[in-house]
Amino acid sequence: MKHLPTIAGVLLGLLFLASSVPMLFNLIPPDKMPPPPTEEAKMFFGAFGPTGYLKFIKVLELIGAVLVMIPRLRNFGLLILGPIIVNILAYHVFLTRGEGFANPMIIAIVVLPLYLLWAERGKWAALKG
Repeated sequence: MKHLPTIAGVLLGLLFLASSVPMLFNLIPPDKMPPPPTEEAKMFFGAFGPTGYLKFIKVLELIGAVLVMIPRLRNFGLLILGPIIVNILAYHVFLTRGEGFANPMIIAIVVLPLYLLWAERGKWAALKG
């Protein structure tokens, strides 16, 4: 039971590493990427692609993934990954109209940080004013 937060942190870090590294290092050719499921999602990624904003997000995912896997730095990693996770959920709610919520990766991206926040609640409680 005492190693469960470490396992959850490593799993969450690996999920974000698996999504950021191929994009940052061009390991998957753009023509092999699956197309966005809706027209709104296509417009969304059409705006992100040319601006470089998506690369910026992927760099933050990489940093957050590494930090969340190190127990002493896990909370800093959660601070970086938190807004990204909220945006992932918002994308699936508003742009894909709920498609993909049954995807195990989406479930893990939501459940693992919630567990880590709960497991580290004592450290977060110390931040109150």
